[in-house]
Amino acid sequence: MVQNVAAFFRDLEPEDFYLLSGVEQGMRFSEWVQREKLPEYSSLTPEEITYRLDRCMEHELIERKTIQYEGYQLTFEGYDALALRSFSERDTIDGVGAPLGVGKESDVYEAMSFQPLALKYHREGYTNFRKVDRERQYTADRNHVSWLYTARKAAEREYEALEELYPAVSVPRPVDQNRHAIVMEKLDGAELSRARLESEQVVGVLDLVLEEMTAAYQAGYVHSDMSEYNVFVDESGITIFDWPQAVPTDHQNSDELLRRDLKNVYGYFERKYPTETPESVDIAALAADVTADELEAVRAYVEP
Repeated sequence: MVQNVAAFFRDLEPEDFYLLSGVEQGMRFSEWVQREKLPEYSSLTPEEITYRLDRCMEHELIERKTIQYEGYQLTFEGYDALALRSFSERDTIDGVGAPLGVGKESDVYEAMSFQPLALKYHREGYTNFRKVDRERQYTADRNHVSWLYTARKAAEREYEALEELYPAVSVPRPVDQNRHAIVMEKLDGAELSRARLESEQVVGVLDLVLEEMTAAYQAGYVHSDMSEYNVFVDESGITIFDWPQAVPTDHQNSDELLRRDLKNVYGYFERKYPTETPESVDIAALAADVTADELEAVRAYVEP
């Protein structure tokens, strides 16, 4: 698990961030940045570099590797610190609180601001970069990419989708984005996977999920990673989150991804609520404004 840099963030000095920014700049050209290049990238003297390297390594913001040269690389903690500093300078958030969720591809924390918000750090590419590079659409146009690029592109794509979808679709309200991090509305309720719906609630919640997926389609997006793990349920309804893999509806694989999303959602309800889940769902009745052509791919899986 990546440590929460908020615990020592206020102890960092401007020159520490100069060094971190310099390493970040150098990683655009090389996975490991030569020590001799750091004064150029950070605008610090060689003597200052030595001091700042020790400080940043003590906090595990950078790591060192000796190859044919002495090289340095940001850790995710270092990248987190840079994003957090940008949010602080913009007055987007005042502080970071307890973790809200930790996963393989993101960490989410409570963010303190004028209202409760959530701070999401994307982690794609850091521990299993080759697999992510093969599977993620947002790296398909580059032959050689770093984990910084992969995580940043994931955040950019998710933030763009949220901006396009909110408020027409029930998604978290986007607030700000920097590097691999997003600030958004904090969600209440529980994940659909952890919720226990009453018998009379099952059809209603399934309908709500399908309605929001249809609304997203009308707005031009397919989630492409739908499951019971990215739907929040509360007293006011449902919210669909985690949109970094979203694709536009004119994408060549959008129909296939839409089929998979609907199969995942409907399959979950069939498994967990077999007696309450209807054998067929008339999606056209849920979203009359969607054309028959748009629903054809969906209906094949939802209507036997």
